[in-house]
Amino acid sequence: HWHKLLTDNVLFYRNLSKDAQLIFQQKMMLFLSEVYIDAVQFELEELDKVLIAASAVIPVFGFKEWHYTNLSGILLYPDNFNEDMQFSSKDNSRNIGGIVGNGRFEKQMILSKKALYHGFKNTTDKSNTGIHEFVHLIDKLDDRTDGVPERLMEHQYAIPWLNLIHKEMEAINDNHSDIRKYGGTNQAEFFAVASEYFFERADLLKRKHPELYGMLVECFRQEPST
Repeated sequence: HWHKLLTDNVLFYRNLSKDAQLIFQQKMMLFLSEVYIDAVQFELEELDKVLIAASAVIPVFGFKEWHYTNLSGILLYPDNFNEDMQFSSKDNSRNIGGIVGNGRFEKQMILSKKALYHGFKNTTDKSNTGIHEFVHLIDKLDDRTDGVPERLMEHQYAIPWLNLIHKEMEAINDNHSDIRKYGGTNQAEFFAVASEYFFERADLLKRKHPELYGMLVECFRQEPST
């Protein structure tokens, strides 16, 4: 019953073969059996769950088995929120679409439904909030959100990866890059932003940033077809 929702809303899924689509759905079922999703001040719909699970599966689709051991629950807010986790305030500080929690919110993720849906609706802007937050979670599995996903990256790649990150971040901060400006914030944001680009516009990334593309293929063990 997810097939139509996925075909209509998730480009990554649409580009998979029939067999791969079945595997994708199985991975979604596993994810949804391990993580609790709760909607805040609205009724959770099937598509909400489908898009969250798709965001979780896309980055780890190249792995035979994957468990987000550092995630137990997801709170879905109706709209973007501010640093105090408020989404009803009238000020302009409500610009957060998702966060991976720390401290009191350890093992929690908060996502904005608005941002989640926008990420899948617009398939050309190299931006997807759901994927972005799950990539942070993958990065955090080694207890450090530092842009070096030790669980994904063989040891010998760590130094070349860091060198590449810094080169690419410099280009972003000098306005010489088509990678989203937010990727120039720090290593962790660069990794998450570059991953959004990789999963949404793989062909373009391969053409414009072949070295980065090659590293992400190694890292995620997949070449998304676009």
